[in-house]
Amino acid sequence: MRYLPLNDADRRQMLDIIGADAIDDLFADVPAETLNAAFDLPGHVGELGVERALSAMAAKNQAASAGPFFLGCGAYKHHIPATVDHIIQRSEFLTAYTPYQPEIAQGTLQYLFEFQSQVAALTGMEVANASMYDGSTGCAEAALMARRITKRKKVIVSGGLHPHYAAVTRTNLELHNDDVAIAAPDPAGADDIAALIDEETSCVIVQNPDVFGNLRDLGPIAEAAHANGALLIAVVTEAISFGAVKSPGEMGADIVVAEGQSIGNPLGFGGPYVGLFATRQKYLRQMPGRLCGETTDAEGQRGFVLTLSTREQHIRRDKATSNICTNSGLCTLAFTVHMSLLGETGLRRLAALNHEAACKTADALGAIDGVEVINRNFFNEFTLRLPANAEKVVNALADKGVLAGVPGGRLWLDNPDTENLLIVVATECVTDEDIAMFAEKLAGEI
Repeated sequence: MRYLPLNDADRRQMLDIIGADAIDDLFADVPAETLNAAFDLPGHVGELGVERALSAMAAKNQAASAGPFFLGCGAYKHHIPATVDHIIQRSEFLTAYTPYQPEIAQGTLQYLFEFQSQVAALTGMEVANASMYDGSTGCAEAALMARRITKRKKVIVSGGLHPHYAAVTRTNLELHNDDVAIAAPDPAGADDIAALIDEETSCVIVQNPDVFGNLRDLGPIAEAAHANGALLIAVVTEAISFGAVKSPGEMGADIVVAEGQSIGNPLGFGGPYVGLFATRQKYLRQMPGRLCGETTDAEGQRGFVLTLSTREQHIRRDKATSNICTNSGLCTLAFTVHMSLLGETGLRRLAALNHEAACKTADALGAIDGVEVINRNFFNEFTLRLPANAEKVVNALADKGVLAGVPGGRLWLDNPDTENLLIVVATECVTDEDIAMFAEKLAGEI
């Protein structure tokens, strides 16, 4: 076949080289019932029939805008001005998908340069790259970067890090035979993670605000890490918090990774999202991905170039700092446009609206008999301890039109300590009527 040039002998040779008996061996880690799952769909049907069948399936979902919405845990519903969608479709931005011939794509390079500038300012760091796939893969890349810098193989992960971020990081690091120590979930945000750092530690990874919504001072952790020659990686899943919370760079972080979805990008059924990555100037050469820079051309005019691109598509794979193959360009552009529209004043006002909505929601829910707000302080996300199984409560409230939050049992499987925990977020999109309805339905359910 024209586009499948390999024959059976070629495939056999490749399998022999990697030590696999059959192609199916490459998927041994995927459960067979998942890999070969049967779909309850007709064998074939006309286009109209397909449209009707899929529309009926989609109608079973409750959309985020269909009623009170309090889900967060790394993906947040925020208002995105119509201007963002209009600008990202303009022709000057619809240039190269990715800058393989970078200097030709000046529009792409300019907004990536501005994106980097925004991320560096938000995180309090000196340099930022031209984005990652998302926050979780950025977290894994940061741990690999710390490994290259410190030449150590021990990673300490806070119990407040989103478990999906922790899992992605562990998967990447264990392929290098590194020791990844993940602390138990800590809803109160009081774990003494600094005490676990020793002279063998490469880095310590701490989320702020953490997955339970707790805010913490990263300063003492940074001091403990640096005293032992380790790096502090700070993770942020809610980018709007940069408008209210002291930046990780100011608190001593060495590498900052974040999920930028909250700014300019919709929930989108889980993606595509955009990872933010920033670090200190002295670690620039170990930073993954691309770096765009500003220059002048032969005629003295301002221009933009691809200054650094130490990835496997440009140099030898064994010398690359990363195998990231894209920079989430469209999502990056949406982030930059929205951030430009907000400006510093707008971001701070938006952050204040989020915090105000969260405080109102926590007060209303915490007043219900049997419901406890665990957090001592938070931004726009907090955790409740319910007198009943949180997942059952969430399902019951969904039937009543309220998407109430993320139950702890969905994130920490088979952990009885988290089954009654409900993680709730309130953004600027939450109204007083939404809060009242949530409180009423929750009180009636427990």
